[in-house]
Amino acid sequence: MPTTDLKRLLKQHFGYDEFRPGQEPIISNALAGRHGLVVMPTGGGKSLCYQLPALARGGLTLVVSPLIALMKDQVDSLRANGISAEFLNSSLDNATAARAERRAQAGEVSLLYAAPERVSMPGFRRFLHTLDLRLIAIDEAHCISEWGHDFRPDYRILSELRTEFPETPMMALTATATERVRRDIVEQLALTDCSEFVSGFDRTNLTYRVLPRAGAWESLLALLEERRGQSAIVYCFSRRETEELADRLTASGHPTLAYHAGLDADTRRITQERFIDGEVPIVAATIAFGMGIDKPDIRLVVHYTLPKSIEGYYQETGRAGRDDLPSDCVLFFSDGDQRKHDFFINRIVDDDLQYAARQQLQQMVDYGRLQSCRRKYLLAYFGDTIPSAEGGCGNCDVCLAERRSVDVTVVAQKLLSAVIRTGERFGIGHVNQVLLGSNVARVKELGHDKLSVFGIVDDYDRNGLRDVANGLVERGLLARTDGQYPTVSVTPMGREWLQSRQTLTLDMRADQPATQRKRHEDRGAGRTSGGASAQDYDAALFEQLRALRRRLADDEGVPAFVVFSDATLRGIAAAKPADRQAMLRVSGVGPTKLERYGEAFLRVIREHSNGARQSSHPAGEMANPPQINESQAHTLRMLKQGLSIAEIANQRGLAQGTILAHVERIALAGMEIDAASLLPLPEKAERISAAIATSEDGRLAPIKQLLGDEFTYDEIRLVRLALNVKKRRGE
Repeated sequence: MPTTDLKRLLKQHFGYDEFRPGQEPIISNALAGRHGLVVMPTGGGKSLCYQLPALARGGLTLVVSPLIALMKDQVDSLRANGISAEFLNSSLDNATAARAERRAQAGEVSLLYAAPERVSMPGFRRFLHTLDLRLIAIDEAHCISEWGHDFRPDYRILSELRTEFPETPMMALTATATERVRRDIVEQLALTDCSEFVSGFDRTNLTYRVLPRAGAWESLLALLEERRGQSAIVYCFSRRETEELADRLTASGHPTLAYHAGLDADTRRITQERFIDGEVPIVAATIAFGMGIDKPDIRLVVHYTLPKSIEGYYQETGRAGRDDLPSDCVLFFSDGDQRKHDFFINRIVDDDLQYAARQQLQQMVDYGRLQSCRRKYLLAYFGDTIPSAEGGCGNCDVCLAERRSVDVTVVAQKLLSAVIRTGERFGIGHVNQVLLGSNVARVKELGHDKLSVFGIVDDYDRNGLRDVANGLVERGLLARTDGQYPTVSVTPMGREWLQSRQTLTLDMRADQPATQRKRHEDRGAGRTSGGASAQDYDAALFEQLRALRRRLADDEGVPAFVVFSDATLRGIAAAKPADRQAMLRVSGVGPTKLERYGEAFLRVIREHSNGARQSSHPAGEMANPPQINESQAHTLRMLKQGLSIAEIANQRGLAQGTILAHVERIALAGMEIDAASLLPLPEKAERISAAIATSEDGRLAPIKQLLGDEFTYDEIRLVRLALNVKKRRGE
């Protein structure tokens, strides 16, 4: 398919004028019918790589994903973009699942999402043979590799799809995969003649920081206070820790929910939904949380304790800033944190897997100890690099901090001497206790309080000594062993330097990194979706647009970002489009969403520009109802011909939700429609009417929650519309 046609689909359904880097060759590869392995960072646009081919190729694309919450969010987003999609997983009742299967068999579905457990069922694979299957996308493909950070045995069954559908191209996608994991994915899925697409791993809008474990609680409160009202995830080590931290944060004025695998399914689902919808800004969670969260506006990811691998850490921090806006990733670290993981590593029976787990943990510990660029270290792990520039990456705590060259000759001599005199059998923490003259039992038991080096350092504290020690390791003067209890020893180079009496300087962080926040803001500001600087948008208008988005999302029972992302709202607030054509030029606004939401947003922009305050109206109503546009007039003509909403949507090639929005707009404009003829069965309509009568504000989400899964949002919207029409007529 020519690039111009692909870009037409891109704008029509997703609202973007250009592809992100790396997307177009992946899409072209799929359209050519070839297998592909896609490694692209979280927020880089992986989903579009199979969603656009699904539209261009026709037929059905099967998306295999382990993430139940993500399935629903992606299907909601696709439907809002005018794309027919369904999902099948354990959260659906039998009737809803059967309806989705019938639609897929009738050729009414472009993308079908399913969990690997369902794909493993012979009955489901027989069902797949009844479909016009054109592409198979395997999301989170690293789960198939035992060398990955999240190996799932049920993924191994997916290789049978290659056997049963040999002519159907397959696309495996992941955000994190080393070269070893990539080879294993290709081998396990039998992807012969597979094209590999490995995008850069650098997330330039993310700032990486490591803070000391001591004082973590106070530091966490300060971080959350800086970002009050913004979304954050705090990863914890244990279930108990998540619950205790959630309680403490909530009591401290930061509403927080706990999430871990020990909670029942309903509690986990409700927690995810409340977080995604923005009802609760913070979740304290174990690593069980996050993979299923398609929320683009998470501004802060905190690891309250040490993750077990670089891959896991990168994957979890990747939840931040998926909309490309500046976001922070903070790790609280101390050397002792690794002992929490050692208990579980020691229980791994397979020697090779235990060794691999210990190596992965050691790499994470090394990251925490770094005195050099953290971004460079992360990218090097995945075989990637950043352009070398004076001053480093400019967006991690090491590079952002003010630096100064410090003469550490004397303290380095003392530190190396203490390592030697304690027998090179201890960790740096114990050596520092000796140097600082700490009155602890262990030092006395070993007789180290009698050594000449005991208490000889008074111009450095524990953290300063640790920084010096890490600098000596990086210089090759000290060596640190791996394993459960790492020790330090003086290298031959270190002994030679001790004897030489040469001066030694290290590039150390200044005490107060004053430029850190400013440089973060300068670097992260970037461009908004509208093409203007992120600092150029109208903040007051942006807040009004967010409020409107919240009402529309509540009305449709979807997360706010499904309507428009924060990045798109900033683009709108920067461009202040005066008409539909101008709004269509904002990145993230396509014809489908313009048709569905454009008038409401343009109205807010006009009121803001005129200096008028936006009024507050009941859900589904507006003051001074607008006139309908030509597309809505077309829908009205078809309604008068007696066609149903489904028939109109099918004939016009639009989503049913878009046609329903037309009907609501037509009614608000005061034009005559037979709303009663569009209602669901009388029994359903009566129950919906009764539920609406109990609602204070007419919002759909609480009404839907009251009615349950038997009723759809569209049915509730129609009944509410009919009631509003009757009310205006005085009936």
